[in-house]
Amino acid sequence: MKLLDVLGVRVEMPTSQPIVLLRERDGGRRVPIWIGAAEATAIAYAQEGVEPPRPLTHDLLVDVVAAVGRELATVRIDAVLEGVFHATLVLDDGTEISARTSDGVALALRTGAEIVATDQVLDEVGIESSDDDEDEVAKFKEFLDEVSPEDFDEPGT
Repeated sequence: MKLLDVLGVRVEMPTSQPIVLLRERDGGRRVPIWIGAAEATAIAYAQEGVEPPRPLTHDLLVDVVAAVGRELATVRIDAVLEGVFHATLVLDDGTEISARTSDGVALALRTGAEIVATDQVLDEVGIESSDDDEDEVAKFKEFLDEVSPEDFDEPGT
């Protein structure tokens, strides 16, 4: 298993599809995952430390897990099947719960849980980045500093 860090979310143009970008902590690979607008908003809120007046679904789930005396220990990205990422939430007592990877990322950011991926997943979808790519990452981080969760709201909602 390899530890991953969340670089952030962005909107892929021209499709306006949100992407969460993960980075291998002790390596050079990046993992882009196309996600839904609601998950993009949840991830962006968590990264920015935004606390909505009422709990969003991910906040509620964190509260439920805590209320039953458990903690989220790890979000494990297990596989990519037909282009769909599959993850497992691992609680502190070893309980495993199947989850969408985007939901797992949103929960990990709220709880401080580690995000890990199998070597097989990273070999399959990881994109090697070189020092030249660091400029691109810097631009991406600059974008993240300027974007707000409202940028991911669907028109008319």
